[in-house]
This record gives sequence, C-alpha cells and structure tokens, in this order.
Amino acid sequence: MSISILLVITAVLGLAVIFNLTIKRSLQTKSESALSNSLRLVDMDAFRNLVNPAEDEYLRRRLRPAQFRAVRRERLRAMAAYIEVIAANAGVLVRAGQAALASGDPRLAEAAHALVNEALLLRRNTTVAMFQIYLALAWPQSRFAAVRVVDRYERLSGSAMLLGRLQNPAMAVRLSSRTTM
Repeated sequence: MSISILLVITAVLGLAVIFNLTIKRSLQTKSESALSNSLRLVDMDAFRNLVNPAEDEYLRRRLRPAQFRAVRRERLRAMAAYIEVIAANAGVLVRAGQAALASGDPRLAEAAHALVNEALLLRRNTTVAMFQIYLALAWPQSRFAAVRVVDRYERLSGSAMLLGRLQNPAMAVRLSSRTTM
C-alpha cells in the first residue's frame, strides 16, 4: 500500500514539474523583433469585402439558393481564416504591450496599456465572431457580419503603430496591407 502511495505522489510531483516548465516556457516574453516577426499582414480591403452585408445581399439576389449557400460557406471559411490571423496578431500585441508596460516612460506605458486593452477586447470579439461564423456555416441563409472585428482591428492597428513609434521611431509597425483609411 505504501509503495502505491509513493508512486502516486511521485507521479503527481513529476506532472507538476512538467506543468510548471510548460507554463514558464509559454509565458516567456519574446524579444521585440521576434514579436514583430510573429505578426501577419491582413488585407483589410479583402476582409471588408467578405464581411460587407451588401455583398451578401448582392450574391443572394444573383445566385440560385443552392449556389448562394455554397458561395456563402466559402466566404465564411475565408472570414474564419482572416479572423484567426487577427486573433493571433492580437495575442502577439498583448505580449508586446505587456512587455512595454514595464518601461519607465509614462507615455510608453500609457500607449502599452491602451494597446493591451484593445488587443484583449479584440480577442474576445474574434472568439464571438468565430462562434457566429460556425453557426452561419450551419445556416448559410443567416445574416452575419464581422464589422465589429474589422473596426476593432483597425483601432488596434493604430494603437500598435503609436506604441511602435514611441518605442522605436525608425521602425514601422504594420498590421494590414491597407494604405488608406
């Protein structure tokens, strides 16, 4: 009996050590260059076209119902791909903002705080949008638009550019391929 208890305790301690190492590795902040290299550009014009309700209405009027459902599902899958990239970018920016919060410069800390808040809100919005996309994939006739994600991402992009300029004025931070707003 005592050997089995000893084995169980040893196994639990081993799992605790492995879990602790895993968490420490995942929480290590990356360097600035590694964080900026983790960001992926998003074509905002194409994404706006995908989430535009007027485009859906146009397709709904022009296509037969079976064709519309097939096209709608493809557009929803493309939306999901864009939203996954946006959510990943928001996660990278949360880590970058958290790293910048430790600086002694109050302007930099304020910009980092705004960036972290906007990135966390965007992450929540992307989760909701993905849920809505999966529902819309089941019911392609539903009316869904991820306009809130687009708007939040553009705001986050502005905050990231501000923080990037404050940290390193010579280095540009871009989150989208869109050049005009």
